Amino acid sequence: MVTRDQIEQAKRRRDLTFFQSALDARNSVRTLLQVLEQLGRLPSDFDPTLPLLEHPHAEVRLAAVKGLSRLENRSLLPVFAERAQKESNTHVRRELVSAIGRLRLPEAIPLIGELLSDPDPKVVLQAVRALLCFRDHPQAQNLLLPLAEHPNELVRSAVQRAFSQTGERREREPHPASLDWLKNLTVCADVLQMLAHVPSESVHLTFTSPPYYNARDYTLYRSYEEYLDFLVRVFREVHRITKDGRFFVLNTSPVLVPRMSRQHASRRYAIPFDIHPRLIEIGFEFVDDIIWVKPPGSAKNRNGGFFQHRKPLAYKANSVVEYVMVYRKATDKLIDWNIRQYDPQTIEASRVVGDYEPTNVWEIAPASDPVHPAVFPLELATRVIQLYSYKGDLVFDPFAGRGTVGQAALLTERYFLLCEKEPAYFEYARERISSGNLLSDFTPRFMYYEEFIYLIQKHNK
Repeated sequence: MVTRDQIEQAKRRRDLTFFQSALDARNSVRTLLQVLEQLGRLPSDFDPTLPLLEHPHAEVRLAAVKGLSRLENRSLLPVFAERAQKESNTHVRRELVSAIGRLRLPEAIPLIGELLSDPDPKVVLQAVRALLCFRDHPQAQNLLLPLAEHPNELVRSAVQRAFSQTGERREREPHPASLDWLKNLTVCADVLQMLAHVPSESVHLTFTSPPYYNARDYTLYRSYEEYLDFLVRVFREVHRITKDGRFFVLNTSPVLVPRMSRQHASRRYAIPFDIHPRLIEIGFEFVDDIIWVKPPGSAKNRNGGFFQHRKPLAYKANSVVEYVMVYRKATDKLIDWNIRQYDPQTIEASRVVGDYEPTNVWEIAPASDPVHPAVFPLELATRVIQLYSYKGDLVFDPFAGRGTVGQAALLTERYFLLCEKEPAYFEYARERISSGNLLSDFTPRFMYYEEFIYLIQKHNK
């Protein structure tokens, strides 16, 4: 077995014979991989792995390409390009494209362009990444810009973001900051009217449960499509006001609309699954599907008839779950970037301490309320806020109901921005939040739409 010390000594001696023996293609795959993984950085004129580019085992070829790419030897460009055209394994092709990109040679542009028609989108994405090093080069632009209409959504997104007019965006406050006049504010208004006045990239997290389709008297729509269109309009605005790379968490479940009579069937609408593709089109990226499980006794019984006769086809499950779908505003920045925007004190203070649920199944008892017919529990809102925001962040709920998100935000030392259309629920939220004795440096405020407009005019002067 070849050790790392032996490899390092041979590199210092420039002992080509040692490497020719250790990397002989007749060695076992295990031996070759072990040596290749320990090679480290080699002198630019040192290429003992070159023969292994045609090894019959794909993992060996992949490790050989990685070793050669560390050389950043310009003379290897035609070698990489030729192998990329002949290589059958997509992982190796992707690594070959990466190796070509690391050379940063303008003459590589047409060679990379030939790989944009690869059937594997991951290879195409790697080629796009390599070409973006030359985004100001006319030849690279001619290759990249048509990809804004590429059939693969990841390729389209990468190109569109790269060439978006970011320079036209106005300077905004630092990422952790939010506008003081929006902090701990509840507005009684039509949500679309209210959102039209909220500045872009103002909130750090949105957590909401929208009204269910025609399940309550206060949420009546002419059609299911009209209902989904309304949600899309709201969530498109939510996307606009969300800061770069931050989260949107949506609590929904399928809803049952009762039948007209015993001669008609009831209709069940799969809201979380129908809204999902629309959220992706808006510009959110799917992160997680969390299942909120309630105790069995909390479910409405749909098993009465089947329990008696046990006839197949008539079974209907009692629903004890809702979906907590987690999305992130699409960005080319990693989550680590968002975290690094906060100072160490805030990061430390916001750590999630104690026990937490490591799976995507959350067992939480439902809440009931004498005033509002459909509420989610404070525990659910608190958990979401703690997991997807930092202390001092601004949390938004466009369908605030009795203000549970506002309560949870204050309890976790965040700020809230709420909107509720129904005056009765708005006043109820005012009563519950104001009487909670929750301390904050911004006293909770409650405004009807006209007062909110006055507040906007005041701050726009």
